[in-house]
Amino acid sequence: MPLRISDLLARSDLALSVTYDVPPRLLDRTIEAATVSDLPVPGKWLQGGELLMTIGLLLPSDPAACRAYVREVTEGGAACLALGLGQGLPYQEAPAPLVAAAEEAGLPLLTVPDEVPFIAVTKAVFDARADEQREVLHRAFATQRRLTAAAAGDGLRPMLAEWTAATGVGAAVLDPLGRLLATGDRAQHTPPPQARDLVERVAARGLRGSASSTAGGQQLEVQPLGARRLRGLLLLTGRPDDAARSVVPGLVSLLSLELERRHLRDEPERRRRSALLSELLAAEDPAADRARDMLHSVGLTAERVRGVVVEPEDGREAADGAAGEAAAAAAQEMAADLALAIPGGLVRVTGTGPGGTPGGLIEAVVGEDLDVRDVLARFAPHRPAGIGPATAPEAVRVSLRQAAGLLAVSRSAGEPAEARQSQASRLLLDLGDRRTLHGYADSVLGPLDLADNGEELIATLAAWLETGGAWDATSRRLGVHRHTVRNRLDKAMDLTGRRLDDPDDRFDLWLATRIRRGDAATAGTGGRPAPPPPPTRPGR
Repeated sequence: MPLRISDLLARSDLALSVTYDVPPRLLDRTIEAATVSDLPVPGKWLQGGELLMTIGLLLPSDPAACRAYVREVTEGGAACLALGLGQGLPYQEAPAPLVAAAEEAGLPLLTVPDEVPFIAVTKAVFDARADEQREVLHRAFATQRRLTAAAAGDGLRPMLAEWTAATGVGAAVLDPLGRLLATGDRAQHTPPPQARDLVERVAARGLRGSASSTAGGQQLEVQPLGARRLRGLLLLTGRPDDAARSVVPGLVSLLSLELERRHLRDEPERRRRSALLSELLAAEDPAADRARDMLHSVGLTAERVRGVVVEPEDGREAADGAAGEAAAAAAQEMAADLALAIPGGLVRVTGTGPGGTPGGLIEAVVGEDLDVRDVLARFAPHRPAGIGPATAPEAVRVSLRQAAGLLAVSRSAGEPAEARQSQASRLLLDLGDRRTLHGYADSVLGPLDLADNGEELIATLAAWLETGGAWDATSRRLGVHRHTVRNRLDKAMDLTGRRLDDPDDRFDLWLATRIRRGDAATAGTGGRPAPPPPPTRPGR
């Protein structure tokens, strides 16, 4: 317990006395130290919380000067003032002007009798402070032992429960997206709403720092957890005392070790889900029920899904064997982070790096309603990424192909590229890079490439666009009946998810077919291709 003025008054060996009827709230002030000074202006030598003792050698006698002296002591932060009395000293009792000034300012004024030297009071204060520090250390060691014993158990909750029982401070562990993993309070199922901004701010910085705030009169603190990568977040609810504060680093270390252990323990499950994704994508035309059942088996129940492709490292960053090994390890770590953040955890690393090590691209399948950009910003920042369109589960292979085709666009734009963004065509016209243009064409026409008669569909689409949507002219150019043209285009639109009566879709399709046919040479050298024909209503 901290040393208070009332504790010193209770010690009979010190025989300290108050000079006026001091309110109990003032006697509850904490004494941080004891010091002696007879300076008339001692304020600048004080740090706060002191018991300031003086024999009054230079103490003023008039009321105004006494008020100025007391104000100087109060503004310096002293907890109380003590006047030494005795034979041979300036005072045998506290002077009335000083007593009045102290009472007016709310400063406790004590007297020290002749038989008690100031050093005895100083020693009593420092002994009490030492006992307080020993008690803090004792409680800290006891709490650390309880936490260590709990860490030998299973999971996060035993440690959090021991922490809360020992300190009275609430604790919860969240994943990097702020979702609750474990708490010391069984009744808590979600983090406090007022902690959301604090959690997001710390998570965005990774392992680089913690943060605290007060919301609704409640003290909140967030600490990052993990060894080399962010594995989770510790949310403390309440104000730890000195003993608890000294144990926080130990709690963070034990929780980080548990999360790293959990990460390693989950590796077989990540491999199983990666293999499941590979099995889903291996079939060129999987049955709808089979694809849906495979997704449901890992908890991904969305009716429509998207393919996401991330480029963890480029070829120049992994030019030699050592760099390739590091790039492969980084890709696996990034894939593991994405698997943790994405419901269902369907993530895999494709391709091979130098020496046959895993590397290449990261592929993932996510539900349509997931905020993919937020996940990528958190776990794959500044990396090229393509986001395919939402499709039925059995067609996710097509969505992944379109996502891969957008990597060149993302690399040039410096942000994830998403299929069916109406700004994409205008962006590509300004890029002037053939690799980017062909990547864009792959993302638009990828679903047709996978179809059995894909070349025929693309040729029909190109002819229809070049004739301004004229069915008869297209029919004559291709030498087929106009109903055949219509059937082919209906199938092409079903596969691509585009609409011929949407101007943006028609522009994207026109540009993609022109790139494929080699008519985008001017765009590849920095110029702009001719504008597309004006849209006409299909069927006219």
